[in-house]
Amino acid sequence: MATTAAWQTRDTQQAAEHAEGPVARTIERQTAKLPSDIFLWAAVGAIGVSAVLEFSGNEEKSRFVGQWVAPFLLLGLYNKLVKVAGSDRLHQ
Repeated sequence: MATTAAWQTRDTQQAAEHAEGPVARTIERQTAKLPSDIFLWAAVGAIGVSAVLEFSGNEEKSRFVGQWVAPFLLLGLYNKLVKVAGSDRLHQ
């Protein structure tokens, strides 16, 4: 039991040493309010729009919109990480 408490104390101290600044905490707080589904559906929508543009002959626009998929998925991943392991666990 004492060992577990010591680990928790050490982990909290390490997290405090590597704490985010006020700007990052503010961004994390606002980002955590968004549901993760938004980013997934945005990526699926970009795939669909890209496919429609490709089949309608607008190849340049299709590739432009198709490049949005990866950033949407990365933003969704960031959103999920903020919710699971963000700095809010120290600043509640």
